[in-house]
Amino acid sequence: MIFQLTTLDETGSTNDEVAKAARVGAPEGTAVFARQQTAGRGRQGRNWQSLPGNVFFSMLLRPPQEKSATIGQLAFVVGLAVGEALGSYGVSWQLKWPNDVFINSQKIAGILLESEPGWVVAGIGINVQHTPPATDRPITSLRQEGHETTPEAVIAVLMQRFEYWYALWQQQGFMPVREEWLKHAYNIGGAVKVALANGQFAEGRFTSLDKDGALLIANQNGEEQRILAGDVFFA
Repeated sequence: MIFQLTTLDETGSTNDEVAKAARVGAPEGTAVFARQQTAGRGRQGRNWQSLPGNVFFSMLLRPPQEKSATIGQLAFVVGLAVGEALGSYGVSWQLKWPNDVFINSQKIAGILLESEPGWVVAGIGINVQHTPPATDRPITSLRQEGHETTPEAVIAVLMQRFEYWYALWQQQGFMPVREEWLKHAYNIGGAVKVALANGQFAEGRFTSLDKDGALLIANQNGEEQRILAGDVFFA
């Protein structure tokens, strides 16, 4: 995979920039880094505060047609790449299902996948030099954790590690990704509450991921529930 990286001083959303390129036939590996976003967003359209000095990066993926039913697994592929890029600074990192990266139980990065037939845009936000104001959960940055670096340096390692995991996912499927992800799973074995799309909640103990990447939680009777989407909160 060959990355073609464009750096912008400012844009509304790097995901939108890459999606526009995808719709006119841009190749896999097309990527955009913006020093500042004016309309960054996370999952479910949530605002993503975009302070200069952090990573705002999106890349275009065109996985094989036979992978089209499993593109949600790319959140785990990207998560490992982000975690390993952060780990190169000596920090201990964890992965929160389905698309957040934590350091010391504090969110440092988020991932947003958006797709149309034939392509996926993977958007990544990482707090490098600035810690946005706290929202509903603790937040940190590399600088706050005592590590001075630049967004460009983080992205360079991120792209390298993504190439490795993306190739492995294509060649061997989800199992090696799942195994490594579980080694870094945040609060595995702990109590969890999941807000589901229908407005209801599922509660239990976080036991594992299934073979497709769904969250598995067990109730008091040991019965497992498989969850495909939702917002996860830990007790």
